[in-house]
Amino acid sequence: MKYHFTLVFFNTPGYIIEYSQNFMSKKIVERLSWLKLEPPELLKPSVIFLAIANLIPLYGVFALDWQVFPVLWLFWMENVVVGLFNVLRMLLASPADGKNWAAKVVMIPFFCFHYGIFTAVHGIFVIVVFGGYLELGADFPQGNVLFQVISDYQIGWAFLALVLSHAVSFVLNYIGKGEYKRANLNELMGQPYSRVVLLHVTIIIGGFLASFLSSPAFALLFLILLKTFIDIQAHVREHKKYQVRQEENPESRVQISVDDN
Repeated sequence: MKYHFTLVFFNTPGYIIEYSQNFMSKKIVERLSWLKLEPPELLKPSVIFLAIANLIPLYGVFALDWQVFPVLWLFWMENVVVGLFNVLRMLLASPADGKNWAAKVVMIPFFCFHYGIFTAVHGIFVIVVFGGYLELGADFPQGNVLFQVISDYQIGWAFLALVLSHAVSFVLNYIGKGEYKRANLNELMGQPYSRVVLLHVTIIIGGFLASFLSSPAFALLFLILLKTFIDIQAHVREHKKYQVRQEENPESRVQISVDDN
């Protein structure tokens, strides 16, 4: 059998090998195409707000001496904001479809329950591992730890900037550009998970690396820049999806008074 396989491989026509190579190259290019951003996309108001909100923590790192924990905690709090805005998206999705309203009665509470557990477990992990609660004699975090961390590390203003960024995108894109009319409830159900998992695997790995450095400022700088890049990519891809649907269904286009956002 081994000889037969080798014979077939070496006798494969050249055009088949060339086709396979071209096919694989095309697939690799398609996989990496999401890394490319066009300049007009970077000038949209929602992208600008997103970039500024993501870069504000740099002030905390270099001016307020934030270490790893407050940065990771801030990004975890953003997960909660993402979930809340996704509930609003699900609530407003495809309002003209009567069947959707019946599905929303079941799907929205289920999303709140499932995403809530997912986010809570991740939050406990962040605060226990990076918040110093693994030290000997440390008490288990209490229920007021969220507000205590916000107060102790002065991250409230950075959190409000992230909330504002998501609100701007929601108003300008989802409402203003009529994306809610083309939204798919099933897609919205799973949409936050891919973003959250990708971002926070990156963030947690970076957090561990920064924790082992005596001066983690530059590691946090890289981490924040990387998180900003991934966030912008995810934002642009999400809204391109709605643009493609609009082009495929011209009758669903809506007149808006807001420029591309």
